[in-house]
Amino acid sequence: MSTALVILPDFLLILIGFSLARWMGFHAGFWDGLEKLIYYILFPALLFRSLVRTPIDLNTATPLVLAGAATLVIGMILSYLAKWIFKPRERLFASCFQCGFRFNTYVGFAVAGSLNGQQGIAGIALLAGAMIPLANVASVWALARHGESHWLKELARNPLIIATVSGVVANMAGVYLPKPADHLLEVLAGASLPMGLIAVGAGLRAMRFDESPAMMSYWLAVKLLVLPVVAWAVGRALGLNEIYLTSVILLAALPPASSAFILATRMGGEGKPVATLISLGTLLSMVRMPLWVALLL
Repeated sequence: MSTALVILPDFLLILIGFSLARWMGFHAGFWDGLEKLIYYILFPALLFRSLVRTPIDLNTATPLVLAGAATLVIGMILSYLAKWIFKPRERLFASCFQCGFRFNTYVGFAVAGSLNGQQGIAGIALLAGAMIPLANVASVWALARHGESHWLKELARNPLIIATVSGVVANMAGVYLPKPADHLLEVLAGASLPMGLIAVGAGLRAMRFDESPAMMSYWLAVKLLVLPVVAWAVGRALGLNEIYLTSVILLAALPPASSAFILATRMGGEGKPVATLISLGTLLSMVRMPLWVALLL
């Protein structure tokens, strides 16, 4: 119960975003601009500052990345099995495949911060920074036959990856942030989490169940039910400490990434079923995520 109460404000912000987008008359251009502000400025500031200011133990961080990679690969394998179990049409499978393992970083950072403060954000930032390239490559690979993608260029200029790598390098080099710079980053970082969650809520789309309910349920079950248990088992086997174990479980329990919809539509896939998986997964995670954290930690 205490975990649910700590996380509750984060999910209320998602509901506020959903309400604002549906009933307050904001134009689509407003939300597009907000998303860009969060993605290119606010969240990179949060990641960089958290990583610079938090001591990083490489002996512990290495098992964290290994646990995250193992969990992600298992998610990919289980998600791919839907191709043989349900035999969906190729474009549908290529679009929805990514929803079995991709994760919404905005929700992850907010929940990690609520549970463990700056150390929690730094832990999940390390993990997400290492997993984003792997998840993106797998997603693009599945959709590659339906469109062109310069994924290496996209990864190289991804602001979240740049901020993560820069923060780790600065930390290892012993860089000290001057007070004015640190204060500026602190202000930007403070705005990133509430704005990110509001943007997640605004991005929720109408759910349509035109496809097989069993198939759609399978992908959500892999992401929200199976992977958190896998993450817990792998994390415990690798001896992760409490904060890093929380990070790998949180990453596994996160709803599918909102960017999965954008990738599917831009690469010639089917956006509507992906939107349904993202929206339903986000709503279900409001209940499942605090349950997993409470049960597995």
